[in-house]
Amino acid sequence: MQPYELSLAAAADAIRARRLSPVELVDSVLDRIEKVEPHLGAYVTVAAEQARRAASEAEHEAAQGRYRGPLHGIPMALKDLIDVSGMATTASSRVRAGHHATADSTVAARLSADGAILLGKTHTHEFAFGLTTPQTRNAWDRGRVAGGSSGGSAVAVAAGTATFALGTDTGGSIRVPAALNGVVGLKPTYGLVPRHGVTSLSWSLDHVGPITRTVEDAALVLTTLAGHDPRDPASLSVPAAHYRPGADPDLTGLRIGVPRTYYFDHVHPQVETAVRNAIGQLEALGARLVEVDIPMTRYIQATQWGLMVPEAGAYHEGSLRTVPELYQEDVRILLEASELMSAGDYVRAQRSRTLMRAEWARMLEEVDVIAAPSVPMPAVGADEETVTWPDGTAESVSDAYVRLCAPANITGVPALTVPVGQDAAGMPVGMQLLGRPLDEPTLLRVGHAYEQTQPARVTPHRW
Repeated sequence: MQPYELSLAAAADAIRARRLSPVELVDSVLDRIEKVEPHLGAYVTVAAEQARRAASEAEHEAAQGRYRGPLHGIPMALKDLIDVSGMATTASSRVRAGHHATADSTVAARLSADGAILLGKTHTHEFAFGLTTPQTRNAWDRGRVAGGSSGGSAVAVAAGTATFALGTDTGGSIRVPAALNGVVGLKPTYGLVPRHGVTSLSWSLDHVGPITRTVEDAALVLTTLAGHDPRDPASLSVPAAHYRPGADPDLTGLRIGVPRTYYFDHVHPQVETAVRNAIGQLEALGARLVEVDIPMTRYIQATQWGLMVPEAGAYHEGSLRTVPELYQEDVRILLEASELMSAGDYVRAQRSRTLMRAEWARMLEEVDVIAAPSVPMPAVGADEETVTWPDGTAESVSDAYVRLCAPANITGVPALTVPVGQDAAGMPVGMQLLGRPLDEPTLLRVGHAYEQTQPARVTPHRW
């Protein structure tokens, strides 16, 4: 196994034991970037020399016994919505051409303080307002979508061009590309990870979280990211926690909710089979399966769009009126649609969210975790715009990918996607675990327990 293929936890153990140096690891990942990035298009920019200097400093610190923790010397990437002082934050848009951050975002500062090494910025669907990231190709099949909007981050982790990465999630934008590329994606509880210095799509739905190779890796990154920052008005003031799950896979006594409604409606048969098999594995580990009915399902997508579109329109109001031609057509149309929505529409979406949060809280009193598909189908072809289900129902690709992820954004509950197999074409399938607010430890425990029953995942070599 090459250094670029190591999980974060394995690389951290090797660096701490002096079996691997940060320089060796960063060089291996940069060599991998040089080889595959022209085929995948995951990065907006690669800061190779900056990364090499940081690796040398990390190696020097380690030699002197100044080890900062599990992220010390680990190469990572940031979605191009996340500010790093002196670097461009373009949001993959011509609107932001020439924009450079003057200070670090909270998450970038925390990662740097714990010794992580920035490789560069990864592509997003323009301003995170989409579910495909068209500039980037899927790590398993370049003819298919990467997923979005954190498509660049997910592809980088899957392809071995970053050991971990950060994404943002407003309607599934961490979980969708993670599921489509066979990696782990965590959307934390709303407010657990500060968003100061992160370009907004929809302030009341936005989350920042990690994309990693394993659940344990996600826990290590979350430990660094989580914590109050008064510069984010939604930031929660909660005690510091360490999220790394234990080694014991026993789930005896844990109640796993299996949805009767919504999450298995209009889902590809091979996705359903893989996810139900994974749920069966959780039962074999001792968990008790409990059927649940998802509340207010008819209002989920209307509530998601009713919140997201007006908030995005308000954020972009000035530039949409002065330089509309600089936006990509699909994003511009969505932003222009925001001007057709009334204040009453937005208030009704807010009311719906309040009711939905209360109903989900009641449901989660009956179970500890809900297990369901992350997305209804694997990655579609890059030129596909709609999907038609066996009953003849047609759905846009974006609506299909957001459909199963939106409830966690509306309610703010944490959600984790874990790879659970592949379809007949070899494309990854993800299982989504959803839990109570601030109960990331249980989600990570369940995901890690499942992961331990599976063979080690491999880096795709299809290009």
